[in-house]
Amino acid sequence: MARGPKYREIVREIALDHYGYVTTKAAAAAGVPAVELPKLAARGGLESIAYGLYRVPDLPPHDLDQFAEALLRAGDGAFLHGESVLALFGLADVNPGRIKVAVRKRARPRLPSSIELTRVDADRRTTRYEGLESQTVAEAILECRGRIETERLMDAAKEARASGLLTTTEWQRVKKELQP
Repeated sequence: MARGPKYREIVREIALDHYGYVTTKAAAAAGVPAVELPKLAARGGLESIAYGLYRVPDLPPHDLDQFAEALLRAGDGAFLHGESVLALFGLADVNPGRIKVAVRKRARPRLPSSIELTRVDADRRTTRYEGLESQTVAEAILECRGRIETERLMDAAKEARASGLLTTTEWQRVKKELQP
């Protein structure tokens, strides 16, 4: 009699698509009972990161792991915000000490000091970059006014436009709003 895939294999498949991370919710949606994840962690098949968040330890690290972890820790509806979006693409030569994550509704997760949570209006438009929910590059550039020099933001906008991260309309808007 043929047996279906093992829970460890299912969890690993989920993690491959999410920078090595798996949530209890995602595992349950794939048919893995929530009680199985702590068991897998106890046997060394998973590493417990936070409540309901695990990492498959034998998957190779990726440059964007910390962004994925920050979003998963913040919960559903969270998205990268401000300087973190620029850092995602290496724009404006930013290296924020904290990953900025925005949420649309009240959230009170336990977060390490490396993650900064901001509550924003529910109507904020987001997109996905590299599989990560994010504020658009145009909005992130404009969000950083006053915190990053205008000249650096303009350079970031030019680089983003050349890389295809800004549409013509977004480019025109950013250029206009960054003018002194």
